[in-house]
Amino acid sequence: MQLKPLYSFLADLADHNQRDWFNDHKASYQQLRTQFEADVDYWFEELRRLDPVLAGPEGRKSIFRLHRDVRFSHNKAPYKTHFSAYFTASPGKDVDAPAYYVQLGPQGQTLIAGGFYQPDKAQIAAIRQEIDYDADAFRDLLADVNFQYFFPDLSGEPLKRPPRGYPKNHPDIDLLKFKNYIVSHQLSDQEALTQPDFRAYVLAAFKELVPFCEYLRNAVA
Repeated sequence: MQLKPLYSFLADLADHNQRDWFNDHKASYQQLRTQFEADVDYWFEELRRLDPVLAGPEGRKSIFRLHRDVRFSHNKAPYKTHFSAYFTASPGKDVDAPAYYVQLGPQGQTLIAGGFYQPDKAQIAAIRQEIDYDADAFRDLLADVNFQYFFPDLSGEPLKRPPRGYPKNHPDIDLLKFKNYIVSHQLSDQEALTQPDFRAYVLAAFKELVPFCEYLRNAVA
């Protein structure tokens, strides 16, 4: 899709985040949404070739709603100011397996990410056990030059103390302390807008995420 019209619409939405304004500009939203759906369908089909176990919502069903859930939020703005979608091996809408994520929005909101977000107690224990057993394999994934181009570091705040069962002087304590095993590649508006083929750029990043997601998926299998 053309990012410039999308960024312009979402920037205007951020300035007029009200239902009346949105309804007056719904035709523009629907046009942009249709373009995003086409890209999401493309990413899903290409990703499924790279990672055949993907079983989550297909194509456009992978897209997150633009409407915000404001029930428990102090921010009552009804709409998000980005488009986003995810692809996962978990069935239905529940993200309980490693996933691929893309988000498009102005003012630095554009990013490509992947991994395991908020694993449950058993899942995080299994991932840490796998790292404890063979950290070299995980480090090799993270250090791969093509992976590093998009994802130089694990994302998220680690635990302040070692997780239960692991000493503070464990040789891989830096990896074991993470609460989420995700990586993220954020793009400035300029970086995103000047990509000659943004859709292909996202797919290239997803391709580098496949071994990372496979490692995490196998750890919790």
